[in-house]
Amino acid sequence: MTDAIKIDVWSDIACPWCYIGKRNLEKGLEAASADEDAPVVEVTFHSFELSPDTPVDFVGGEAEYLSSHKGISTAQANQMLERVTGVAAAAGLEYRFDLLQHTNTVKAHELLHFAKEQGRQHELAERLMSAYFTEGRHLGREDELVALAVDAGLDADAAREALASGRYLAAVRADQQQAISYGISGVPFFVIDATYGVSGAQPPEAFADIVRQVWSERRAMAVVDG
Repeated sequence: MTDAIKIDVWSDIACPWCYIGKRNLEKGLEAASADEDAPVVEVTFHSFELSPDTPVDFVGGEAEYLSSHKGISTAQANQMLERVTGVAAAAGLEYRFDLLQHTNTVKAHELLHFAKEQGRQHELAERLMSAYFTEGRHLGREDELVALAVDAGLDADAAREALASGRYLAAVRADQQQAISYGISGVPFFVIDATYGVSGAQPPEAFADIVRQVWSERRAMAVVDG
C-alpha cells in the first residue's frame, strides 16, 4: 500500500489568507478524493506568528493595526480588508473585520499543539479560525481559548493546564525554526512530502492537481520498485 502524502501547513490563526488557504486545500482534497485511485493525504498544521510583537489587547480595529504596523494609510488598509473579505466570501467564509479583535496568537499556537497530541488539531484549527474571523472572539485570552477547545472536543481542565504550563511553547518555537530552515517568510505555506512548496492561498484546483501528481509519482515508483 502506498504511504499517505504528507502535507505540512505553516499558518497563523490571525492570518486571513491562511483560513482561505485552509478551506481551498480542503476543497481540493475533497475533489481528489472522488478519483477512482484517490490520493491518501495526511495534513498537519504548524505554527507561524505573523506579528509576535502584537499585544494581547491591541487597541483599535484591524485597519488601524495594518496602518500602524505596515506603514500604509487607513484608506489603503480598508481597501485591503475589502479585497480579502471578497476572496473569503468566494471560498465560503464570512469575514467580519468589524468584529475582529486583533491579539497575540502564541497561546493559540500552544493550544493547537496540545490538540495535535490529543488527535483534535484539525477540529481546533477550524474552530479558532472561525472564532477569530467570523465571530469576533478574543483568542488572546485563556478563558476564551479553553471554551473554544471544548467546542473542538477537548477537555476544559486539560486545555487550561496545557496553556498554564507553557510546555507546548517549545513545539511552537520548533515549528518556527523549521519554517526558517525552509526559507518560509510568509503564510500560508504548504510543504508536500518535504519536496514541493506551495505558497499562498491557491485555488482548490491547484491543490487537487498537486496531490494527484504526487500520488501518480508515488504509484509509478511503487511499480518500478516492485
